[in-house]
Amino acid sequence: MNDLTIGQVAKLANVSADTIRLYERYGLLVEPKRAANGYRQYTQDTVQRLTFILRAKTMGFTLNEIRELLALQPLSTQSCKEAKRQANAKLQSVKDKLTELKRLERALSQLIQACDIHSPKAPCPILMAFAKNFGGSHEKPKKHEKQSA
Repeated sequence: MNDLTIGQVAKLANVSADTIRLYERYGLLVEPKRAANGYRQYTQDTVQRLTFILRAKTMGFTLNEIRELLALQPLSTQSCKEAKRQANAKLQSVKDKLTELKRLERALSQLIQACDIHSPKAPCPILMAFAKNFGGSHEKPKKHEKQSA
């Protein structure tokens, strides 16, 4: 197999060299052998693995989840069951997010409608809704969840 430079791999996979280095640090890509000059030497397998990673990211998988998927053996029945379990979990997460987005859509639509019909002398309904209970709040805002790597 012909060795590829990091720049060549980056171009073939349509990612930056920094992304490749990041994926190496995260353990998603095997650290390649080095030439006498210290430069990394990649193979076409790296490009294929990068394609896998990018496709999984497109489907919403985190880097940690992708690492788990990469550890599975494609021809193993048990691995297929695990991949299906992870895909089902991701699908449920997507459905939950869609439900929340629909709720936000309804709430924003109602606020916009209220804004359209409110009196010019009355306070803005959107700003009032956001400031509701300001200063004497009984409800604490929800903490934002951090997305895992």
